[in-house]
Amino acid sequence: MNHFFALPACCTPLDAHWPLPFALPETVLLSTHFDSTLLVNDDFERSAIAPPASIQRSVAKRQAEFLAGRVCARAALQQLEGMDFSPAIGEDRAPVWPAHISGSITHSTGRAAAIVAKKAHWRGLGMDLENILNPERAERLAGEILTAPEMKRMADGRREQLAMLVTLTFSVKESLFKALYPIVQQRFYFEHAEVLEWSERGEVRLRLLTDLSSEWRNGSQLDAQFAVMDGQLLSLVSVRA
Repeated sequence: MNHFFALPACCTPLDAHWPLPFALPETVLLSTHFDSTLLVNDDFERSAIAPPASIQRSVAKRQAEFLAGRVCARAALQQLEGMDFSPAIGEDRAPVWPAHISGSITHSTGRAAAIVAKKAHWRGLGMDLENILNPERAERLAGEILTAPEMKRMADGRREQLAMLVTLTFSVKESLFKALYPIVQQRFYFEHAEVLEWSERGEVRLRLLTDLSSEWRNGSQLDAQFAVMDGQLLSLVSVRA
């Protein structure tokens, strides 16, 4: 039986709108807006979400974004299969999901979201939300995030797209890591994947540049998708069962 928990004072009612261009069957995605200045002392207690010690010691912004993400994740699991469960933080800092569930939580300025599915349908889900970088910061970060071929394609493109492309590349590589790390149990970094192509419709094609397992080898390609909304970019990488 589903339980209904009070919404934290810092969060807006949960939104089930699918914001990305291509809906994934057998998944639940929920989001909320949050305002850390509205966080009150009993928000965790009234929401029945226990804050880890590291969160209890953190500033209001970190507490609010953690709480907002967990509220979305628990409600998504309730909607998926009536489960009352809030993912803990693992030793690797990633959310700890039930063994038969794949999921991802993300947050950026004022917004949080979670997506869940049964592993029988989706083996891996990685979602990432980022504020669109300003052009100056995008130029500074490009060399840390982009591979040489990505840098060349960016240089050949329109300058007004630079900030969006660096943000997109950062975000989809974050989503890729979130989707594959639970499967391969091996860390990898920005230089170990590259964006091959993308479209303004929200389609992205990625390629691995390193061996992560006997299945996920150098050259393996995956699809991603993204959407831009209110100055933020949301990306998603999904691995079918």
